Amino acid sequence: MGESTVTTLEGQQGPTTSPMADDRRDGRGPLGRIRAPRRPRLWFEILLIAVSYWTYSLIRNAVPEQRSQALRNADWIWRMEHHVSIAVELSVNHAVNSVTWLIVGMNYYYATLHFIVTLGVLVWLFRYHPGRYAAARTALFATTAVALVGYYLYPLAPPRLMNGGHFVDTVAVHHTWGSMASGDLKHMSNQYAAMPSMHIGWSLWCGLTIFALASAPWVRILGLLYPALTLVVIVSTANHFWLDAVGGMVCLAFGFTVARLWYGALPYTMPRLVPAPATSRVTPPGT
Repeated sequence: MGESTVTTLEGQQGPTTSPMADDRRDGRGPLGRIRAPRRPRLWFEILLIAVSYWTYSLIRNAVPEQRSQALRNADWIWRMEHHVSIAVELSVNHAVNSVTWLIVGMNYYYATLHFIVTLGVLVWLFRYHPGRYAAARTALFATTAVALVGYYLYPLAPPRLMNGGHFVDTVAVHHTWGSMASGDLKHMSNQYAAMPSMHIGWSLWCGLTIFALASAPWVRILGLLYPALTLVVIVSTANHFWLDAVGGMVCLAFGFTVARLWYGALPYTMPRLVPAPATSRVTPPGT
């Protein structure tokens, strides 16, 4: 049992070990086989990322905007931050906005790097760390999925949309393009899905991945600087309270927990390389 017969190229027959028998011998069942590190398939990953982001955008924008509740929540956060003397967002927003070249650069940073860097890190993992790719991607996807729960349960207006908040909408003032948060594109995106900040969730995932896996010290330092600079950008452009960043960090912790429970290890501790998918293993006749 556990053996089947295959025909070799010479027309002879010999025993081959079935995949189910392999699973029994190495102590893995079907679930263990799914969890095991394997080389990712390019077509599948492209399709998965495209469908997942489309689904995420669809659900995020389908969440009722709940403008009144979102504004009340923003007022509460702003009052609470003042009460504990951590309300720095307005000062940062006005200070950076006074330097035109700096705030314009931050507007474009906010609109573009969120996607470019994240996709770049995914490609880098796929190419150079295939054994860790699936677990790291799972952590990112779980982070994004749980953020949708936050958008639904806690609608929150960004500082730039607060009533009487005196924040500067830097995209509208400086007429920069690309942000879904302001201008003509704002009608295509839920404006009250600010908590948690996925700019922070994704950038911190990128930064930790680069820091953990890059070999060049200067690249690892850049990895740590990326989420720190992203935090400055989201506050300076009045797209988020800094507490939204805390929400993004909590979501990321959830994502890594999911990956750890599913794969039995954190993504960065898994083997870097994995063998190519095996076909049937033929045993030569007479052995």
